[in-house]
Amino acid sequence: MFKVPAVSAERLPELLRRMPKAELHIHIEGSLEPELIFALAQRNGLALPYADVEALRRAYAFTNLQSFLDIYYAGASVLITEQDFYDMARAYFVRAAQDGVLHAELFFDPQTHTARGVSMATVVKGLHRACVDAQAELGVSALLIMCFLRHLSEEEAFATLEQALPFREHIVGIGLDSGEVGNPPEKFTRVFARCRQLGFRLVAHAGEEGPPAYVWTALNELKVERIDHGVQSMHDAALLQRLAQDRIPLTVCPLSNLKLCVYPDLASHTLGQLLDAGIAATVNSDDPAYFGGYMNENFTQTFAALPLNATHAYLLARNSFEASFIDKSAQQIFIKQLDESFEKFR
Repeated sequence: MFKVPAVSAERLPELLRRMPKAELHIHIEGSLEPELIFALAQRNGLALPYADVEALRRAYAFTNLQSFLDIYYAGASVLITEQDFYDMARAYFVRAAQDGVLHAELFFDPQTHTARGVSMATVVKGLHRACVDAQAELGVSALLIMCFLRHLSEEEAFATLEQALPFREHIVGIGLDSGEVGNPPEKFTRVFARCRQLGFRLVAHAGEEGPPAYVWTALNELKVERIDHGVQSMHDAALLQRLAQDRIPLTVCPLSNLKLCVYPDLASHTLGQLLDAGIAATVNSDDPAYFGGYMNENFTQTFAALPLNATHAYLLARNSFEASFIDKSAQQIFIKQLDESFEKFR
């Protein structure tokens, strides 16, 4: 294992900003900044229930996951054309590249759009084109993960899967998101089994607001490879042991957890405890336009609030590459770049 250099507290923020990293938990619709929401609304001739950008920003005072989702779905209503989806993803990639993100795996929610009459082709083609250009122009590799909305039925998820199959080559994995409480993972056991047969990589949101039991069922029933969030796993010692033993990654989103009141403050966050327990945790931005920070803000604010050091930083970055759905040779290239970035701080 790479020997991590000692880095002073003064230089740690610079290290965090410069180090290469992958983002594995980003809802691309959650990267829609208010300025772009208004621009797309104007382009598509849509009226918004907010006077201006600042009025919309003031509405970002969430008390729980559902209060956020209500505004999230309203914001997504401005996405109509393939170019809209391209422009949204492109704006995220430019921002991610500035934060040292070398690889991103984007969640997208087609049911949010097909329910409004937007075709699956419009959604996937716009996002895929942005992914291709991100690699060519920004040096950021990207993959797409299609998520089912868990507050809807499994039958609707099956229908969404069928709509997506003509674009199978552009979609690496399947996820599960939206309101967690009252919608346990096992609600989607059959459709995830079908996705597994089709060769999709599998992930699921579990243990954000839901209990550790949801993480267990995501692992045992859905047979996912990664858990998105998973922070409630801290309350189950046997689950922590399972996650550590099987190297099941957790895609943790600190500023999201803070904004949605999962923790009262960042100083209470359990990210350090998860790492110390041998969990393959990663840091991600979730819905950065709504939660107050992209990747580097998540890193710098969390490290400022917790007793974390350069070794923790290295682990989080290395975990992000090893937990990604790119092949092992590509992972090793990124990890070599990570090692080289840390060498500069020796």
